[in-house]
Amino acid sequence: MIELLILFELGRKTLTMYGISKEIRNSFSVLTTPSYGTIKPALVRLEDGGFIKRQKTMSNGGRPSNYYSITKEGVNELKRLIAAPPQDNPVQFLTSARIKLACADVLNKDEQLELIRQLKIKAENLLIDSQNMLKTKDLSYFPKMVFDNLICEYKNFILLLEGFKNACGN
Repeated sequence: MIELLILFELGRKTLTMYGISKEIRNSFSVLTTPSYGTIKPALVRLEDGGFIKRQKTMSNGGRPSNYYSITKEGVNELKRLIAAPPQDNPVQFLTSARIKLACADVLNKDEQLELIRQLKIKAENLLIDSQNMLKTKDLSYFPKMVFDNLICEYKNFILLLEGFKNACGN
């Protein structure tokens, strides 16, 4: 997911590693806050893959700075990462799905609709799994409340997806 976030921010403007971190925090802090220890290796992977390029410049203080920008291949990779099938891990699904939706304006309308379709199918399956957990297990108060809340989250997310689908014109 970090690669998607980096490419998304670099698609908006050229940034230093600090700038990338700051922009991700400004845009996505309620969903994720990656550390420099996560960002730096991702930058290396993206540069090695030809998805970003680095330009070294000297700052006003005489210190070298690395500025990163997205390449044409990086734009294609960003679109691929957004459109990739949803996470199988239920714990990560809602966060990664929300991040993908927040970045979906880089996709064309058909790609957006396909993303929404895939996310809705996965959310509906997770909703059914959560409802079945409540029906088939004799849960105590706390687990029952957790699953009740999760069911509400999936229902709300499905409504959000339906709203996005309507906004796309279908």
